[in-house]
Amino acid sequence: MKIRRAAAVAFMAAVLIIQQIFPAQAAEVQELYALSAVLMDGETGRVLYGKEAYRARPNASTTKVMTCILALELGNGDDYVQVSKEAASQPQTHLGMKEGQQFYLEDLLYSLMLKSHNDTAVAIAEHIGGSVKKFAALMNQKAKELGCTDTHFVTPNGLDGEDEGGKHHTTARDLALIMAYAVKNSTFVHITQTRDYTFSDIAGKKYYTVHNTNAFLDMETGVITGKTGFTGNAGYCYVCAARQDEKLFIVALLGCGWPGNKNYKWSDTRKLLSYGRNNYRYTVLPELPRLPEIPVSDAVPDNRERGTGTGTLLKLHAAVSEKALVKRYLLKKTETITWETELPGKLEAPVRKNQRIGSLHAKLDGKEIFTCPVTAEDKIGRITYKWYVDKVFQDYFH
Repeated sequence: MKIRRAAAVAFMAAVLIIQQIFPAQAAEVQELYALSAVLMDGETGRVLYGKEAYRARPNASTTKVMTCILALELGNGDDYVQVSKEAASQPQTHLGMKEGQQFYLEDLLYSLMLKSHNDTAVAIAEHIGGSVKKFAALMNQKAKELGCTDTHFVTPNGLDGEDEGGKHHTTARDLALIMAYAVKNSTFVHITQTRDYTFSDIAGKKYYTVHNTNAFLDMETGVITGKTGFTGNAGYCYVCAARQDEKLFIVALLGCGWPGNKNYKWSDTRKLLSYGRNNYRYTVLPELPRLPEIPVSDAVPDNRERGTGTGTLLKLHAAVSEKALVKRYLLKKTETITWETELPGKLEAPVRKNQRIGSLHAKLDGKEIFTCPVTAEDKIGRITYKWYVDKVFQDYFH
């Protein structure tokens, strides 16, 4: 019995030691319900965790993040928005607009983002773009500007749609990228943080109150903004931004359950935020590497020539801004940023001061995260016939 007990104690001790050395479960994301999911560094756009992150899927009302941003950038809050027959005919969830009603654009943005009204989205799209089709073109143009690689918008409200460009869709990575952009807009954040909002049409004949459906604002500390979505095709979708432990995270979920599983999106979001908090820390670019000096042929020698029989050596300078040096990157403890140089082996004179000679690249996991030019620290002239004549005259006649 004593031998068995001692063996059991030894076994448990070994297990504890192994868990301390290899805390595998703590470093991994627990199983997610979502078909596609992304945890993104909100400051750099780097994907920290992805599950089918680049798979195209319908994204329901998370589409309205883009609709809101375009309205904020291209419209004015006191714009009069006229309700068309098309807008008034949109299905639930809707505000219940009537054809011919007028609203202030600012009020409609609360209807759009708090209660996710489909008729409001179409009214805004027609006001900003002139038509839903033209507004969709603006949405797609903006998506490309932000770096989205597989996003196609057809409707401003996220309802299923298809045109000559394909079906309405995005990816978890692209959706996170759009939210990373939106969270930088203080008016967007103010609107989406509002819990309740009351307004009327411009005529003052009918009043409306909208309540924020983003329950996660009050479920987790540090949540800045978010947008829910659901259609029968897309399932439950969610995208949000949260700042925890001074780290800005973006979470995007697509296909996160269907009716009966409404809370799956909250569970998945918590898992991803926990993973980010526990595994990533901020760091800046490492100290700049020492750059080599490059031999320059046919160069005019001077008193500063460091030489050696191989000709004049050119000193180099990495043109890195102070802003770039203090920019923060979220890294795992096991990850490091490395420098790589792209420089010629030799040069021919002349060389101008600050002339671009090559480039310096910061890489993480083989992917470039920063680059800057490498330039000449000094100018170097070229030996010419005139230079020889001037040299002889100076040496022998002065």
